[in-house]
Amino acid sequence: MGEDPKSRSVKYTTVSIPVTLYNRLKKIIEGTGFANVSQFVTYVLREVVVDYERAKEGEEVYSEEEKEKIIDKLRRLGYL
Repeated sequence: MGEDPKSRSVKYTTVSIPVTLYNRLKKIIEGTGFANVSQFVTYVLREVVVDYERAKEGEEVYSEEEKEKIIDKLRRLGYL
């Protein structure tokens, strides 16, 4: 029988984000497989960390075209 993932001893902490961002993320995850905003944010941060670590090791993470798309998305989300 498989181990229940909730039974693992995983420690969590709290990270604060603006309520307006939380509400936007809540709308984004509607109809997806994410159960809540925390789950989505954890997924996104893991992806960012992996990309950062790869870049630090000298691996090419994104093409120039992909970088431009990411920058455009960040602008549309109000981060740039």
